[in-house]
Amino acid sequence: MKKRIAYLLFSLMSLGAMAQNGSVKITLRSGDVIAYSDTDYDSVRIVKNLSLNDNFSVGVKVYLTDKKSVDYIATKAEINTPEPPQPEDNNKNRNKYRGKLLEYPHLSTDSVMNLLIVKETSDYGITYSLEWDCNKKANRWTAYEMYDANSVSNVTRKDDFKEDPEIPYQYRTKLSDYSGSGFSRGHLCPSSDRLCSREQNSQTFYLSNMQPQWQAHNGGLWNNLEALVRKWNTSSFRDTLYVVKAATIDDANIKQYTSSGLIVPKYFYMAILRVKNHKYKAIGLWTKHENESDTNKNYGDYAITIDELEKRTGIDFFCNLPDDIEDKVESELEIELKAGELQVVDWGIIRTSNDVEP
Repeated sequence: MKKRIAYLLFSLMSLGAMAQNGSVKITLRSGDVIAYSDTDYDSVRIVKNLSLNDNFSVGVKVYLTDKKSVDYIATKAEINTPEPPQPEDNNKNRNKYRGKLLEYPHLSTDSVMNLLIVKETSDYGITYSLEWDCNKKANRWTAYEMYDANSVSNVTRKDDFKEDPEIPYQYRTKLSDYSGSGFSRGHLCPSSDRLCSREQNSQTFYLSNMQPQWQAHNGGLWNNLEALVRKWNTSSFRDTLYVVKAATIDDANIKQYTSSGLIVPKYFYMAILRVKNHKYKAIGLWTKHENESDTNKNYGDYAITIDELEKRTGIDFFCNLPDDIEDKVESELEIELKAGELQVVDWGIIRTSNDVEP
């Protein structure tokens, strides 16, 4: 039985709200009403348009069950939601609604101003997904999959930097934000990981998939670690790689701000889950964001467990795994002496230090 949660009178809302799984009626400024039943959509995101001050001052994004989304601007709506389902016994921390893909971290519950954005194409499916923090105007994480079918190289890179129209104008980053800032537009899902089609490659150039990076880091250590992930992306090593790439945007780990006010993260990191023959392994890679070249080629020195990465970031990675598998793979990072050098087992990288700087 559905429980009516609220009638959203948007003229009284300060910023926004989210509804998940229920019936929704959206009233357009023209007076037309658009209705969705609970089988038509997965969730709804509502963002206040601060430039308008009437009853139609809200934009509504409806995430449909076929993974597409529809946007309505200058609207008001009535939303009814059911009681949320209880999680299954073998997965108590999974995402309850959207974000059920294995690569997704746990979606933020701290703010109603976070958007889940999915980029996809008809030929190759999902390019990547990301969570966007409208309040901070920053990417919380980008996540994607690598497997045989989407790892073919059919096109070459063609720089196509652009704003993301799925983010309301006042909350998106713009090309002008980077101009003259001294920082590169640093990809999270890199262009080189999406060469299967021109459309997918172009989607990696949305600014929502980027963070301000010093080029010494972006073209140096970060680029080298991205190449390392591509080295792992072979049939002999994985059936699928589930990849999360992000940077710290929490207040305690912001290095500075650009002249236009964008967050410059203090750390950049990756969380990688490898699946081969129904067996799981995971690794975290943690880097300090510095404006200098890093000549250390022993990439195992940047390796940490997913448990440690979660402590440092406050993000719950690979939460959609069954709890018993999640607990095991996130706590393990096997290191052993091979040929006189410490090596991170299964990942084939050398480690010379015992700790990675937090």
